[in-house]
Amino acid sequence: MNRLIVMTLLLAGASAGLADTADPRLAASRAAAQELGGALKSVLLSAMQAGGPVAAIGVCNTKAAQIAGAISTRRGIDVGRTALKVRNPANAPDSWERGVLERFAQEQASGVAVDKLEYAETVTTDNGSVYRYMKAIPTAEMCLACHGSNLAPALTERLAELYPQDQATGFAVGDIRGAFTISFPEQSDTIAAE
Repeated sequence: MNRLIVMTLLLAGASAGLADTADPRLAASRAAAQELGGALKSVLLSAMQAGGPVAAIGVCNTKAAQIAGAISTRRGIDVGRTALKVRNPANAPDSWERGVLERFAQEQASGVAVDKLEYAETVTTDNGSVYRYMKAIPTAEMCLACHGSNLAPALTERLAELYPQDQATGFAVGDIRGAFTISFPEQSDTIAAE
């Protein structure tokens, strides 16, 4: 198939999941992803400045889930992170998330900028209908200290202690590091304020 046709189909598919941009759930999902990203970046930068990458890994290990949990509770939706190459096995993608992450990888390969990759849809589960959203996380320069190819020996040792099954290394600037993942019940008639 012609590359231009394939790219057009992929881009059309990407926008299809966001067809109703006026949906308040989309705005709430975007706000929650932005809040989680901002909060994590803030604590990680502080830890990096105070004690370098080893300190940042410790903070990520103890604080990331707490931050996501607090945002989830306050907003009344499930907020988290996932990736195809996870560091923490608790963040492993479910089948829907894996499919979206693979789609993001295809779209990036077709030229779509990572910061533009997002997807949302209502899915039917055993528990009923759920609105789900994902926003790709681009790998930034600061991410390479802990997720790049040339990690400091002390960091490698600490990662082996905290995350013996770590898969989240070898990234370069601009790669898809993972994605924010948001879900809340379709029946939810309240959307927490930003």
